[in-house]
Amino acid sequence: MRPTLHLVALVLAGIGSSPLLAADPVGVRKISVVSPEHDRALAVTVWYPSKGDGEKTFVGDNRIFEGSPASKNASLESGRFPLVLLSHGSGSRAEGMTWIATKLAEAGFIVAGPNHPGTTSGDSTPAATPKIWERTQDLSDVITALTGEAPWKTAIDAKHIGVLGFSLGGSTATELAGARADLDAYKRYCDDYPAMMDCTWFRGGRGFADGEQVAVETFDLKTVDRTRFERSNRDPRITAAVIVDPGLAMAFTAASVSAIDIPVTFINLGGAGKIPAAVYARPLAGQAPDAAYAQVENADHFSFLPVCKPDAAEFLKSIGEQDPICDETGRQRAEIHRELTGLIVTAFDKALKSGD
Repeated sequence: MRPTLHLVALVLAGIGSSPLLAADPVGVRKISVVSPEHDRALAVTVWYPSKGDGEKTFVGDNRIFEGSPASKNASLESGRFPLVLLSHGSGSRAEGMTWIATKLAEAGFIVAGPNHPGTTSGDSTPAATPKIWERTQDLSDVITALTGEAPWKTAIDAKHIGVLGFSLGGSTATELAGARADLDAYKRYCDDYPAMMDCTWFRGGRGFADGEQVAVETFDLKTVDRTRFERSNRDPRITAAVIVDPGLAMAFTAASVSAIDIPVTFINLGGAGKIPAAVYARPLAGQAPDAAYAQVENADHFSFLPVCKPDAAEFLKSIGEQDPICDETGRQRAEIHRELTGLIVTAFDKALKSGD
């Protein structure tokens, strides 16, 4: 649940996409969605099966990460497609999930991910991090917009909607599926595991606003709005979830997880004994009635980020980034992504394309 990539965000500010010559890549569009939870519109990226007639670009390509090919503003392919919502990790952004969004679009899904205000690159604070109710509302607002507005409403199969979340986005997806968090349990977690990444973030006295690092007061979980933190954020329009390294894993109530009534796939990055307690999802999978669980060996929490460029690890060290964003894990990240793609696409194919 760590707010990663903050120094990276400052370095990459203003860097856009690069041209790429490729045959009929998936389509990609940037749209805005009004959200009542925020005083500004959500910036949303949509990937989709396309006719390949747009401007060829890389999405997410920058100084650190490799991008993925797409066809900007291409025409939608004919047909109706299931919708998959993306929820990025804290301190990241939707474009950081383009590697899996592209694969899902190639597999016949429309995919949409907002940049969550308050927990995205260059716009992130400890105080905003536990406000999962804002993130769940973001995704619900995206569903409402896409299923109600042209051209998406005629292309989306509104009976089959999934959510894919990573890290803090995994918390978001888990709550949209029906789980509810307990604030006292989350406080106990930070008391018992003070060195965990989210807990050190709360104590760190820094945040990011308008792309700049800013000093903030040390954040105390006691100040969180208990009513909102513990409320149900279930969106009944969501019919399947894939959840990778979910934050708040130790704070969800067993009763709420056991009441989840949709297929859920939990994935942890790392083998036995290597997965942080903060995101360990096997107990959740054991509680949910229709759940699958998988571990991806020789991976770590950062393996869900895009493939790093050859000199990225050295560059990150040179700018003072402490997180091992691009360090080796024993496997090439592209290989880990291939395994993850198989797990994620298979789960959504089964849950969203296997009839009503």
